[in-house]
Amino acid sequence: MEHLTTILIFLPAAAALLILLLAKTKNDALTKGIALAATALSTLLSLAPLYSREFFSGAISLGDSVEWFSLGPITLTYTVGMDSLSLLMVILTNGLMVIAVLASWTAITKRLTEYYFFLLLLHTGMVGTFCAFDIFLFYVFWELMLIPMFFLIGVWGSTNRLYATIKFVLYTLAGSVLMLVAVLFLCFKAQAAGAANFTYQELIQLFSTGAIQLTAGQESLMFLAFFVAFAIKVPLFPFHTWLPDAHTEAPTAGSIILAGVLLKTGAYGILRFCLPFFPHAAVAWAPVICWLSVIAIIYGAATAIAQQDMKRLVAYSSVSHMGFVTLGIFAFTLEGLSGSVLQMIGHGISTGGLFLGVGILYERRHTRLMADYGGVAGVMKVFCVLMVIIVLASAGLPGLNGFVGEFLILAGTFLSDKLPNAWLFTALAATGVVLGAVYLLIMVQRVFFGPVTIEENKSLPDLNPRELFCMCALVAMAFWIGLYPKPFLSMIERSYAMKNIESRLGIEPREYTAVDYTSAAVSHAADAGEETLHAPDGH
Repeated sequence: MEHLTTILIFLPAAAALLILLLAKTKNDALTKGIALAATALSTLLSLAPLYSREFFSGAISLGDSVEWFSLGPITLTYTVGMDSLSLLMVILTNGLMVIAVLASWTAITKRLTEYYFFLLLLHTGMVGTFCAFDIFLFYVFWELMLIPMFFLIGVWGSTNRLYATIKFVLYTLAGSVLMLVAVLFLCFKAQAAGAANFTYQELIQLFSTGAIQLTAGQESLMFLAFFVAFAIKVPLFPFHTWLPDAHTEAPTAGSIILAGVLLKTGAYGILRFCLPFFPHAAVAWAPVICWLSVIAIIYGAATAIAQQDMKRLVAYSSVSHMGFVTLGIFAFTLEGLSGSVLQMIGHGISTGGLFLGVGILYERRHTRLMADYGGVAGVMKVFCVLMVIIVLASAGLPGLNGFVGEFLILAGTFLSDKLPNAWLFTALAATGVVLGAVYLLIMVQRVFFGPVTIEENKSLPDLNPRELFCMCALVAMAFWIGLYPKPFLSMIERSYAMKNIESRLGIEPREYTAVDYTSAAVSHAADAGEETLHAPDGH
């Protein structure tokens, strides 16, 4: 357990190097087997901390910290670890990587060595981003994610893959440059304050004690530099335009990982850095960001309704759903923050399932247009049942994962005392739930129901065991979070990140004053000296 975080980060990279070393054998089955074994082992290892009570103390655990290199007065460290927020993101990443490898099993037929090498290298970059607790190391892993995704879309993508890849890279690099400038400025301020290194814990300590002093203008500029970099990755309106193209042109596995994990790194960065480092600027900019979030919710949903390509529909749905995440974060309530993290996890599961379902259909018919389907439910019965459950989860049906996160976000936004006109943001955001049901049910009706009018659709094979496993795993997680979210919410609330946010922004658990008829009945009976308990109204 001592070096578990480092193992989780570099196990996929080690598997990627092994695949390169065995490339001369030209054994495709071995290549796919190594990739599957590495991702499955990573998933099992990431579950190990769940059995350790010490892990949930609210501190950073299972870490390694060694000096990386020194350059004059600057000392950079390799400092990694996990709190419960990081662990949730790592488990989500590892689980979706298993799904991504299995989704690529027959879909990818060319350059398998290179494909799985980049997929596993991306795996290392994502896990490293969630586990890095040195600000420079975080930046290194943040940039590392860009390279493999560039090749995955650019080489194995669809017709307009080069356009989509270049657009994705330019947007992401623009944000990264801003973040690098902010990181350098922050490090110089920390050095002037007597910092021994630039670990996350050291910086939090300097901010908390007031050792790092920023003027209002400096804090605002620093906040914006970090926030824009993260908002591009979320992506928040108006930084979202790269996403539909990247999703549409990426291979199925690329879309699953892009929606399920890469978008979450942006929201994770906001929670980890923007709020605890720059709380005053966060509160000042919150109304603007909440307006952008509401626009993203409504615009993404409305645009999804107009789509004919299933992948573009799901891509625009991601813009809408991630708008809920940023809205909940900047409501500055425990309900909103917890709901946002739960929405991140739930969105990864349901949207990953939607892209997987679209990929399954595409592999059989080589088209993503809804007009090319119809009546699929009568041919692929098992697939239809599982896909409709995933659709309902994404639409926020009670009992499934999408409902819990959205409900907490809306409740947290409505109850916010730091956000002006909180009721208005809540009312506008709630329309996104209705619009979400519209575009998703339109897709279900056009693809799955009605008569089979196209000859090729009459002989579509149902799910094979590999596809059935992937769909059932995602459906099971959707039900778990929807029916029993308590373990996830407990991990979120106890995380080191959440405690820092609560401390820096003065967020306290809310004391609810709703009428509790059980306690009222006990009190009433005790006052009356009765053995039979009655509520005050006589019931």
